[in-house]
Amino acid sequence: MAERTVVIASKAGLHARPAALFTQAAARSGLVVRIATGAKGPVDAASILQVMTLGAALGDTVTVSVEGPDEDGVLDELITMLATDLDAVQQ
Repeated sequence: MAERTVVIASKAGLHARPAALFTQAAARSGLVVRIATGAKGPVDAASILQVMTLGAALGDTVTVSVEGPDEDGVLDELITMLATDLDAVQQ
């Protein structure tokens, strides 16, 4: 399993639009992808409803994990997506 942690730097937080893009990418990967915050999770990242219930906001730490072939490559893509959409900073 590959795992990375990011801190959300955007006031928008992890809400509808970035959650939708993230869940679409997670589902396309075909791998087991989970996302969690310090308070909640991990949840199945292929489900927008589960991801939105995390409610991650400015300053929250979010952990993304991937299991399967090329997990590091898939994880890099997902972290890049979070960094772009949420101005997230990898720890």
